[in-house]
This record gives sequence, C-alpha cells and structure tokens, in this order.
Amino acid sequence: MKVVFRVDASLLIGSGHTMRCLTMAEALRQQGVECHFLCRNHKGHLIEQIRGAGYTVHELPVEVDVFPERDGLVHSAWLGVTQAHDVKDCQPIISALQPSWIIVDHYALDCDWEEKFQPFCQHLMVIDDLADRKHSCDLLLDQNLGRLATDYTALVPEHCTILTGPIYALLRSEFYDLREYSLKRRSQPSLKNIILNMGGVDKDNATGKVLCALEQCSLPQDCKVTVIMGAKAPWIENVQAQASSMSRLIDVKVNVSNMATLMAECDLVIGAAGSTSWERCCLGVPTLMVVLAQNQVEAAKALEAQGAAICFMLESKLVLALQNQFLNIANNYAVLTNMIECASRVTDGLGCKRVVNTLLEKF
Repeated sequence: MKVVFRVDASLLIGSGHTMRCLTMAEALRQQGVECHFLCRNHKGHLIEQIRGAGYTVHELPVEVDVFPERDGLVHSAWLGVTQAHDVKDCQPIISALQPSWIIVDHYALDCDWEEKFQPFCQHLMVIDDLADRKHSCDLLLDQNLGRLATDYTALVPEHCTILTGPIYALLRSEFYDLREYSLKRRSQPSLKNIILNMGGVDKDNATGKVLCALEQCSLPQDCKVTVIMGAKAPWIENVQAQASSMSRLIDVKVNVSNMATLMAECDLVIGAAGSTSWERCCLGVPTLMVVLAQNQVEAAKALEAQGAAICFMLESKLVLALQNQFLNIANNYAVLTNMIECASRVTDGLGCKRVVNTLLEKF
C-alpha cells in the first residue's frame, strides 16, 4: 500500500499541517504502508525534517514570478501558485507512483485539484478545519471541537465518510502514553512550571509580545518559564536576547523532540490556538490560549466554552489580561482544576489510530 501526502509548511501556513501529516504517516508506516510527501519549498518549509524522519519528499519549486489568481478560496495565497499550476507540477509524480491513497491537507486546494487526481489513485482523503469549500474525496477529517458531519454534507460526495471532532485528533503516540501520568500529577495543581509556545513558526513574534507582558505580571517567585520555538521560527535570536535580559529566568528551547514530556511536566501553557491544542487537552494541561489568526477563532471559542482553556486576542490589553488570569489562579487554584478536568475530556489521544483504522478498512 502506498500513500501520498500533499501538504505544505511556510512562514504563512505554519508547521501544524505538516506535523499532523507526519503523525499520520508514522502510524501508517507502522502498518507497513509506504508514504511519500509532495511539498512546495516555501520559505519556512519542513522538507528536511520530513526527510529526516525517513520519508521520500518530492519537492515542488516556488515560482518567484508567479502571482496566482484567487481561485475563489480564502487561502489561495498559501499555495504560491494557482491550483492548475500545482496540478501540473504534481501530476507526473503522482501518476508515476499510482498511490492507494492521496491525503490532502491544504486550505488552498479544493475539488478542482482533487478531481484531477482521481484517475491516479484508488482513494482520496482530505484533512480540513474550515468547511468553507467543496471537496471530491472518499474520506474527510475535521478534528476540531464542535465540528459536525452535517457541516460537510453539502461539500463532499454522498459516498464520502466524514470524521469530525477531537476524538479523531492526530496526536503522536507519546501523548497517549503520557496521559495517565500527566493527569495523575495534576491532582494537586500548582504554578511552578509554565510553557510559552506560540506555534512552530510564529512569524509575527507573538512570543516576544507575550514575554513583554509576562515581565509585568506577578508570578510566584519559584515559577519557571520555558519558551519552546520551532527551528524555522524567524525570531529565535530576538527572543533569546529578550529572554536573557529579563528579570526572571527564561529558558528558550528550539526544535524540541520531547514535547509530550515537557507538556506533561508543566503546570500551565500559554499557547497559540492551533493544532497543539489537542496535545494539551490529551494531557489535561490548563491553557491560556492566544488567538493569532482568524481561522483559529472558532476552535478557540469552542475550547473556551468547553472549559478547557481561557482565550484572549494578542492585542494591547495583553498585559492586563494575563495579569488578571494569574491573580485569579493565585487566589483560587480550582481554576486550574476545572481546566484540567474539562481539557482531559476533549480527547484521549487515540484519534490517529482511529483515523488510520478507518482508512485501512476503507482500502
């Protein structure tokens, strides 16, 4: 069995789409499936990381003189070329591979792209979060909280199997492995270890803005702050310099390989409202969630309504928002207890296994 992933990472797209596809690829590889990736080499791509994980990457060039038309999609600019141009680049590769499945995880692709590749594969799967465009696929996954299959019924073929909700969240196996330990150590909540993680790319340096706000907040004297950044984050040196000049000891870690362990050992995360939300929920980590993009708003609101996180926008009132939350927690640790319980009910960490089983059964 052979699977081709069409996914990109960039400073604009971020790293979450590629990382969840890598998670799924690893689960498939354990079942003996051969996985290939088709990725355009945007600035901030993760092609070398994918190759380092042992997968074949078919690199698609960035055309510096191409200015794509809007294809009618909100995120058309993420592709860097038109869908027709992307089809032209991908077709020789996919037609040669003749995969059992093509898995597409890209906001800038829709049924126009997917229909072109139906003759070259047995099945096609789409990973989406937006429910804002039509798809031509046999299996669709939207792992977001509050998403319903009915949100997609008018957007996919009648035969398409639709998987929705964090029960299908694509998490690496180590998050499930550490779930019991993480929940057990939170039976007595504390605030001694905070993680600050604004996503794998953080192109606008939200990390630096949050650090500025934290400098003005009253935290417990023995509270440690660990900043986690991706290898392609453009502001790493700035953040490192900023951290070294702060009155509080700030530990900056780049491109960590033990994220699950770090999360399991922390007491609170100040984090972006991206795909790491499901990792935090699996481990029951209380979260002060910063919304960085419009496409994160819906999921962030759903998590807050569930009691799994407290959300706020990255704006001028950030200092006041954080200060109020820390004062609230210091006066009543039940705030953390409630978030721990609510977050842990969102997902159990077995979503990737469920998705892969569905894909294999359908094959």
